[in-house]
Amino acid sequence: MRSLLHAPGVTHLPGVYDPLTAALAARAGFSAVHLSGAAVAALALGLPDLGYVHGTHIADRAAALTPALGGVPLLADADTGYGNALHAVWTARRYAAAGVAGLHLEDQVSPKRCGHLAGKELVDVRVAAAKIRAVAEAATGLVLVARTDAYTVTGLDDAIGRCLAYVEAGADAVFVEGVTGAAELAAVHAALPGVPLVVNRSEAAGADVFLKDADLAALGVRLVLHPVAPLLAALHAARAAYAAIAAHGTAAGVARLPWDAFTGLVGQGSALALDAQYAVEVPA
Repeated sequence: MRSLLHAPGVTHLPGVYDPLTAALAARAGFSAVHLSGAAVAALALGLPDLGYVHGTHIADRAAALTPALGGVPLLADADTGYGNALHAVWTARRYAAAGVAGLHLEDQVSPKRCGHLAGKELVDVRVAAAKIRAVAEAATGLVLVARTDAYTVTGLDDAIGRCLAYVEAGADAVFVEGVTGAAELAAVHAALPGVPLVVNRSEAAGADVFLKDADLAALGVRLVLHPVAPLLAALHAARAAYAAIAAHGTAAGVARLPWDAFTGLVGQGSALALDAQYAVEVPA
């Protein structure tokens, strides 16, 4: 993942949520993927992204899905580090043990609110920078993305100032939540020359007009996150299937993955072949 931050172009990271979505993303040819705290809260707990999820939930989910990625690096949401600098270091170590390649750490007050909700509060920049420094000095090998939510709370100038402090503390890249427009990205890029930028394309932000990849790359953007798009698509399809069964007694009219594709995705053929290879006939 670190090499992607220094590549000349933009890399898109779709959200993955379990071994099957991880396998689908890997087969689609993505160079990296993303695991969202909001998605884990929804799928593991059936709850909104309002501080219910802990790093243990994310790490456990990551450990379950990383084998299906076949080496494709995973960037995981680390929220606020789930406490102080000590807790942030523990979180980073747990993520590294789970096979995560990188994390993003934000500067909201813990427990945080979803990045697209009003009422967010920020910790002092010195407190947030101390967490970044602690994680960087823990030497887990993880790519460290510093996220700030200051743009919609205290404005762009404060967001840029915070990013400067986080890079000084050891962040590999910065993620200014809410900034997707050319003028704002240009300001961030000018203040942080050579620092890779990360942007978010979440449906929670509404129907923004997004810049083309070439324009993003020229503004220093290297990673574009799509944290919930596949999840929303899957839920839309599931809702259609449930509605069809309820109304007609069959899902025949709903587009579905063919059964053979499903069994191929879960590795049924190779599992049966392995079972046959080691089968032993016991005399009656």
